[in-house]
Amino acid sequence: MAEAIHKKLQSELEKYQQLQKDVSKSMSSRQKLEAQLTENNIVKEELALLDYQNTVYKIIGPVLVKQDLDEAKATVSKRLEYINGEIQRYETLLKEMERKSEQHREVLSSLQQEYQRAQGQAVGKV
Repeated sequence: MAEAIHKKLQSELEKYQQLQKDVSKSMSSRQKLEAQLTENNIVKEELALLDYQNTVYKIIGPVLVKQDLDEAKATVSKRLEYINGEIQRYETLLKEMERKSEQHREVLSSLQQEYQRAQGQAVGKV
């Protein structure tokens, strides 16, 4: 009996470890998005300081291409909307993963106690 519980415990532990890896990857992705958000907010502030006499360039590969100021502002605004949406998506995902992680911890705890009891009974029978 203890062997079956041990196998189930190992299986749950592997699932828990995989979930923790997924949480780590999602946190890393979210941090990258936060950095992009900060960078794009700075660009938006800089563009707000310009007037129509200034020239705005956009880099495409190795080439700088002239871009309309309104178009540049619109592009940055759309990028900010997208990044904010992705951050919200990751926050929701991370909350769900945290909930699952907590459930796995509870299952692991109960299986560990069950395994210890089964081992104690096996020792008592010998």
